[in-house]
Amino acid sequence: MAHVGMKLPKVTFQTRVRDESIEGPNPFRWEEKTTDDFFKGKRVVLFSLPGAFTPTCSTYQLPNYEKMFGEFQEEGIDAIYCLSVNDAFVMNKWGKDQGVENIGLIPDGSGEFTRKMGMLVKKDNLGFGYRSWRYAAIIDDGEIVGWFPEEGFEDDCATDPYDVSSPEHVITWLRDNKPFEKEQVA
Repeated sequence: MAHVGMKLPKVTFQTRVRDESIEGPNPFRWEEKTTDDFFKGKRVVLFSLPGAFTPTCSTYQLPNYEKMFGEFQEEGIDAIYCLSVNDAFVMNKWGKDQGVENIGLIPDGSGEFTRKMGMLVKKDNLGFGYRSWRYAAIIDDGEIVGWFPEEGFEDDCATDPYDVSSPEHVITWLRDNKPFEKEQVA
């Protein structure tokens, strides 16, 4: 399982990006993005969840990170990313339906990143197959400096814990720990 001090795994994500040169109702093209594209040289909050369009993820986790984006910026965070073991089409549609403007959505369609983080679990009891366990992380230039996995990590978990990966918990940790304060130069 991932931990504080760990460097993020090197993965290439298959994303869909808007391209105005493409005509028709679906003006998007494939674009490969790497772990470095998202995290290198940035102070980032990453949160991962079991699935787009699911109740806790759509009602609380994604919308509250979106609402609190400005507060995270005040604490030195450059970007917030939401990752799920869903494909780019699903993640893009979910983001559009949720009205997301500030949170980047990362499709981990094959679950490669999630598996390398040690967070891939079976959710066959819900008909989901393999998905991500719910967690949040504070990442500084590709290294985990704050780690918030939900309790009860296991395959086919009968519950859906949601506490320490919430934006409210993560922002409190940032304020209490001030890991990103720059040294004052006289």
